[in-house]
Amino acid sequence: MAKRDYYDVLGVNRDASEDDIKKAYRKLAMKYHPDRNPDNPKAEESFKEAKEAYEMLSDGQKRAAYDQFGHAGVDPSMGGGGGQRGGPNFADAFGDIFGDIFGQARGGRSNVYRGADLRYNLEITLEQAARGTETQLRVPTMEECVTCGGTGAKPGTQPITCRTCKGHGQVRMQQGFFSIQQTCPVCHGNGKEIQDPCRPCHGAGRVKSHKTLSVKIPAGVDEGDRIRLSGEGEHGVNGGPAGDLYVVIHIKDHSVFKRDHDDLHCEMPVSFTTAALGGEIEIPTLDGSARIKIPAETQSGQVFRLRGKGIKGVRSHSTGDLMCHVMVETPVRLTERQKELLREFDAISAGAPERHNPRAQSWMDKVKDFFQ
Repeated sequence: MAKRDYYDVLGVNRDASEDDIKKAYRKLAMKYHPDRNPDNPKAEESFKEAKEAYEMLSDGQKRAAYDQFGHAGVDPSMGGGGGQRGGPNFADAFGDIFGDIFGQARGGRSNVYRGADLRYNLEITLEQAARGTETQLRVPTMEECVTCGGTGAKPGTQPITCRTCKGHGQVRMQQGFFSIQQTCPVCHGNGKEIQDPCRPCHGAGRVKSHKTLSVKIPAGVDEGDRIRLSGEGEHGVNGGPAGDLYVVIHIKDHSVFKRDHDDLHCEMPVSFTTAALGGEIEIPTLDGSARIKIPAETQSGQVFRLRGKGIKGVRSHSTGDLMCHVMVETPVRLTERQKELLREFDAISAGAPERHNPRAQSWMDKVKDFFQ
């Protein structure tokens, strides 16, 4: 199959500049890179075609030969001057492609990095979580050094072009047939070398600091919820955007209530007499208190639901409920008279256990059946 015209492959005019050719190749490489098109077998062919076109047109001598003789001028098998493929220009552009595909910034001229995201663990009370609140945070961060203005060099001096990578921020290593590009070990990708570092920041261009932020906690937040403060993370490098601050909510244990999503649970101790005869008791809620009627013969563990007395979650359309768990309390520190009355009560009850203690009688019957 005849090869397509290299200019047509890249979609540029024959008088296109080197930058136009490079931009066109980067666009095609991003579009057809095999890692981005695992289910498209034709993508690899298009990627290789664009790569070959860029190899030829990015080299001045090869481009001149191609413009004069076409494919015959650059194809070794046709007697042309194809020569060695994959020169420095190709490696530079290919390094840029991988930076765009995998989110890496290239050193030297484009060594711009986004700041790191930060996490802040905030502990609040159950009441604050239910009603919402506003609080101040003192957050550790890395800020630009005011002494050197972020250059990392001592005031009065300037960083020089890195002598190892010549300002590119990357160095190329040859391993057999492969040319590998990696971050410069001297300037760490900055393209600049600091001979006389700034003392406060030790040449890093950034120093440790703290900042105070005001954050609003919406009503209904739950354990583990995150609040994102955009741009309040660490400052970027070389003018890059700042990261984000994530405030992670942790709710303190409450002395009365336990939360289960939007519902609240509490244990409600009642006296032996109230449980047996019934009555009315007062229980606490997040909004104050409420009165609840206890019917006669209430058993320990019975649950009473107070609708709408829970929490309205951030993502909920309705308010949860308050679940009151009855805990019948055994009297303690009895007087002799109280003990005497209880013994009399027990003697009376023993005459008809199936009537006064049906659960105990049922359990005893099951035990007898088990041992028979």
